[in-house]
Amino acid sequence: MDKKDAKLIAQAKAAALKVLLHNNHGTYHGLPRTAGWGYPEPYTRDLMICSLGVLASGEEKLMKTLKRVLEKLAANQSPHGHIPSLVHDKEDRGASDATPLFLMGIGLYRKATGDEPFLQEAAEKSLTWMKYQSPSDRVIVAQLPTSDWRDEQWVLGYGLYVNTIVYAYLRLFGLHEKADGLREEMGRFAITGERQHRHVHEGLVLKYKPYYALWSYKVHKSERFDLLGNSLAILTGIASKTRAKEIVIWIETECKNLKANENLAVDLPPNFFPYIRPDEPDWRPRYAKYNQPGEYHNGGVWPFICGFYIAALIAAGRYRLAEKKLIALTHLVRKSRVAEVDFGFNEWHRAQDGAACGEDWQSWSAAMYLYAVNCVETRKTPFFDEIRKTGFTEPRI
Repeated sequence: MDKKDAKLIAQAKAAALKVLLHNNHGTYHGLPRTAGWGYPEPYTRDLMICSLGVLASGEEKLMKTLKRVLEKLAANQSPHGHIPSLVHDKEDRGASDATPLFLMGIGLYRKATGDEPFLQEAAEKSLTWMKYQSPSDRVIVAQLPTSDWRDEQWVLGYGLYVNTIVYAYLRLFGLHEKADGLREEMGRFAITGERQHRHVHEGLVLKYKPYYALWSYKVHKSERFDLLGNSLAILTGIASKTRAKEIVIWIETECKNLKANENLAVDLPPNFFPYIRPDEPDWRPRYAKYNQPGEYHNGGVWPFICGFYIAALIAAGRYRLAEKKLIALTHLVRKSRVAEVDFGFNEWHRAQDGAACGEDWQSWSAAMYLYAVNCVETRKTPFFDEIRKTGFTEPRI
């Protein structure tokens, strides 16, 4: 890395910390904002994902706020252990990823602080809730469409992203037998025929493709690529070392093709591709307004997900490529849509031209930038290194 890039990264690190400190106290019970000027609400999933950057930063103010957020979520969990989508609103429920992320957040906080009994009762209630989220009464959990972070996109049944979070918290809580079982279930092939035979359980592995399916349920599945889910599969060790390297090669090759076809203008992968087009069966009427090809959940470039991808590159041993992507991400996070700031840390960018299209000073964009920088600088992936070691046996590809 040359001095110019190193200087810019140092400036971006300082700016990212500034974003998190600015957003640390919002208008809802003094809880953090999700973005600097838009999204004043404390969204559970955003703040739990932010925990990776917060804990990696070691910033005392942010650490104290994270503890308070976790305690507030515990106070607002349902009698059955479900965690609300908004930290302050116990009635705002229905997210498939809020409870798994809460459990992961507790596990991360315990590892960082050594406070092993932290929120034990709340954790046990949420673990019980998650036991009931599998229609087949197995470890793998299912979800309804638009219930995870993609509130404008359909993920039906056994979603990759949510199950990678489940796997992470199982490892963090020392539930290794269940984690092994989940990895085995995810490692089964998605069903390719028109019938599901008795005692044949669907999985998330695709024939002839190295990456994991976006989702699978009975004879149905999506073979479109989910960058967040696959990055987490690499980070957590669900993907074997061999598969992880193959996924990375596939991503970089496909991104070159997207660029060649003028469907991608930046040196970072979209969150989802191939994009869903209006003439395809997966297209839904609402996408015309909210989810155009190359935008939002339908292929937008999300800085926070790129942070996970950079971390996954470190986990896969692709250090130079990780450094290259960090430089590209540093240039991307300079862009803003409205705010007049040196670093916009915008929510998401349109794939075709890289334009900032979401909210500026988005907390998880800043937090995952900090985490990605930490990974590149240390050539380690804090917390996930240990998760991968505890599941060190190579799973079946």
